[in-house]
Amino acid sequence: MYRAAKLVRELLPGDHELGDPLSTAGDKPSHLLARRVAETTPTRPLVRELGLGALQLWQALSEAQGRGRGDAEVAILFTDLVDFSDWALEVGDEAALELLRKVGIEEEAAICGREGEVVKRMGDGLMAVFKDPASAVAAAHEACYRVGALEVRGYRPRMRAGVHVGRPRRLGGDYLGVDVNIAARVAAAASADEVLVSGPACERLDEDAFELRRRRRFKAKGAPKEMEVYSVERPMKPASG
Repeated sequence: MYRAAKLVRELLPGDHELGDPLSTAGDKPSHLLARRVAETTPTRPLVRELGLGALQLWQALSEAQGRGRGDAEVAILFTDLVDFSDWALEVGDEAALELLRKVGIEEEAAICGREGEVVKRMGDGLMAVFKDPASAVAAAHEACYRVGALEVRGYRPRMRAGVHVGRPRRLGGDYLGVDVNIAARVAAAASADEVLVSGPACERLDEDAFELRRRRRFKAKGAPKEMEVYSVERPMKPASG
């Protein structure tokens, strides 16, 4: 019976590996339930497979109805602070933490104000996803503006950002795949106060709303050799709040 249940899970739509630590790391109801089932039924493999199979099917149906990401295209934004590590080494943890908390507040306001979702924070940077690249770019510009207005102990941070579009795989509360790696590489290539976008993201932007300037040189491990990147500017006022 256990083998039959395992085979059925492989035939069902969705993630047939649902239940491992990677796929249950999020805080959505399906992740919490899957984690509970996996943790409470290790000695009852048949019950475990039946329970996770039902959750797998529920999750797949939710994604198909637009309540999940699944294979949908998203705009991926990465940000980080330029030269933050050197400053943090000089001033110590207390000042660094004070700055990161302020940066987090400003970045989240810009991202949530554009209907984005913060996926994870990574030291002085973060990853977020949006329904479209225009929203991601606008949020990145606003975040740069907000963060640039901060000051902690005489230090003014400067942020950089990168945007790419693709169809990353969502596991738990995270996104994985080549498109995520590309977005991170694009962000790493940006200069202070700059927002870079990949060629695929650029193709989906309104040229009348954004000023685009092609970067002639872009080489990054993990990114397609033929991929182009563009520096994008947009005169704007920060959203209120």
